[in-house]
Amino acid sequence: MIDVKKAMLDPTSVFKDPEEVVASDELNRDQKIEILRRWEYDARQLEVAEEEAGMAVRRPDMFDRVVQALHTLSAERDTEHSPPTK
Repeated sequence: MIDVKKAMLDPTSVFKDPEEVVASDELNRDQKIEILRRWEYDARQLEVAEEEAGMAVRRPDMFDRVVQALHTLSAERDTEHSPPTK
């Protein structure tokens, strides 16, 4: 059983990759979109932090994979709002 609250706060603590979210039978579409939007925000913040620190980005494709998962659900990216704080 998926801990939905935990997944919405920290998707990577529950799922290995965005495709798992899309494939889940335990989540409804809105839950999947909310989790993926959180993941998108987290992936973007991590990329920015690593770039600013002069580090190689560890998972450069993760942001794109999350965006693709949102696209699979026919969901638009939410560029106007930040996700809830952890």
